Amino acid sequence: MAARIEDYALVGDGRTAALISRAGSVDWLCFPRFDAAALFAGLLGTDDHGFWQLGPVAEHAETTRAYRDGTLILETRHRTREGEVKVTDFMPAEDGSHLIRLVEGLSGKVAMRTELAVRFDYGLAVPWVSRSELDDLRMISGPHKVVLRTNVPFRGSHRQTTVSEFTVHEGETVRFVLSYGPSHEDDPPPVEPRRVLAATARFWRDWSHHCARGTPWDDILKRSLLTLKALIYRPTGGIVAAPTTSLPEQLGGVRNWDYRFCWLRDSTFTLLALMDSGYIEEARAWRDWLTRAVAGNPQQAHILYGIAGERLLPEIELDWLPGYEGSKPVRVGNAAIEQFQLDVYGEVFDALYQARQRGMPEDREGFRVGRALMNHLDRVWREPDEGIWEVRGGRRHFVHSKVMAWVAYDRAIRSWEAICEAGTALSPSGRRLPDPPLAEWRATRDEIHAEVCERGFDRELNSFVQFYGSKDLDASLLLIAHMGFLPQDDPRVVGTVEAIGRHLMRDGFILRYETHDQSTDGLPGGEGAFLPCSFWYADNLIGLGRRDEARALIERLIGICNDVGLVSEEYDVQAKRQVGNFPQAFTHVALVNTILNYSRTEGPARERGGADGAGPGETIPAEARIAASPAL
Repeated sequence: MAARIEDYALVGDGRTAALISRAGSVDWLCFPRFDAAALFAGLLGTDDHGFWQLGPVAEHAETTRAYRDGTLILETRHRTREGEVKVTDFMPAEDGSHLIRLVEGLSGKVAMRTELAVRFDYGLAVPWVSRSELDDLRMISGPHKVVLRTNVPFRGSHRQTTVSEFTVHEGETVRFVLSYGPSHEDDPPPVEPRRVLAATARFWRDWSHHCARGTPWDDILKRSLLTLKALIYRPTGGIVAAPTTSLPEQLGGVRNWDYRFCWLRDSTFTLLALMDSGYIEEARAWRDWLTRAVAGNPQQAHILYGIAGERLLPEIELDWLPGYEGSKPVRVGNAAIEQFQLDVYGEVFDALYQARQRGMPEDREGFRVGRALMNHLDRVWREPDEGIWEVRGGRRHFVHSKVMAWVAYDRAIRSWEAICEAGTALSPSGRRLPDPPLAEWRATRDEIHAEVCERGFDRELNSFVQFYGSKDLDASLLLIAHMGFLPQDDPRVVGTVEAIGRHLMRDGFILRYETHDQSTDGLPGGEGAFLPCSFWYADNLIGLGRRDEARALIERLIGICNDVGLVSEEYDVQAKRQVGNFPQAFTHVALVNTILNYSRTEGPARERGGADGAGPGETIPAEARIAASPAL
């Protein structure tokens, strides 16, 4: 049976990731990419769907775990009456597709047991098992192959699993290396665990050494940034929203989605979190992925893409999996790729603008792509859409979507003005880039602004509303000031923040919106509190000078991170449990940005909204901005 979501830790190699429970069971792993079919899918089913358990035989062992500081190397200690061992779990950062587990005797002796059940294709396919000439265990099904190498004997069991029982004495080390490769090729070459462990530790520590410091929460800031790094698909720079699929937003419910893809909506949030924390190369790789992904016919632009920019991501249901704690259906792929979501245009243009403001070199091809997208936006911004929450109850004129359409025009205008002021309006061939229709863009920007203020603001509620004509609130409205649409102290913004605090707060956490009306999102009611919304609320408290309230909320949010600093998409305030896909990049991004907003005079929210920040065309290199950021 799968553990609680918050009982898992993550190890990864920049291409895929594994979830390992506190009890030592690997219940989720997709080789060789985040979005590949899982060979351990017990997380979404039972032991019959794949797992790898490693732990002491004793039933009452004392267990603690932690990451090595500044790394993604997980160390779990088990203490029994007879002794203590340390299990080190990691995936080599630069050396193929391997999951390595080392058991080291620290004192006395400890009887250990491991059981391995490889089930390819999300638990559907039991592999053919054989031994190689070197006595390695080889498991093959169709195109897939994994090889297990270890220095202890193992045997088959009646459950079609591989079992090993062994005792580790002080000073001894038992190693397990599970390696993936195509079945038609030679076995993956062996690796020396100690050598790659040292190299992996150096890789992560060299990277995390550059993390921003000087906040009240430096440790969780570093862990969140390490988690984001782990979710970057290194070959392309794309960042998956989470390494999992179908972990439910409500236990036993149907709000179960595949998040192993890259959402354009996360673009600016992610860029700011990376750049303002000192990670320019990762931000540049994400910007380049973004430009490649949206290239093409602008009418065919999507809201999400595969990790290499794939556009065919059909959603199917895996009916042989019972789902996490009975939460069905289990979905692979995401039908939201076909939705029209107006807000992503604002996210794309804001991301490119913010990147340039921080000194990132221009991408001239990106300018051409941007012009094509703006021409398309001219034709569609008046249309209703499915909105930021990807509702399946029909299109509406969502206020947040219209605000983000305004952002697209605003950032496109600012970007061109900055390019002209800097004298860089040249194509790769040396010709001057054609002037965009700035007068028309400015007129449209003003038209959208007036329409949103007139049709999207309810004077009785003294608040902006979810969509034109609605009386419902929506946490996405908390982003209005941070987009620069209105100042933070505008009475309409203040009223909106206060209304959301009154009506969408549940036990100290902010809901996305009320789910009582199925006509809005097309799904049965009930879900956890979407955690980024609570961070957005804290950002508004900071902007309004309510810092004590903001700090209390930040502490509450950090408090639901698990023992190794990871957090999911949502929080069930009644069950007091994490729910949704895990770990969630968007939540960790929001955590990073809110910590920086609280700790710096010029945090990401003020930078993005333009309050006291760089004006149009003014470039502030990220290194200079980081160096100038005061600590508390």
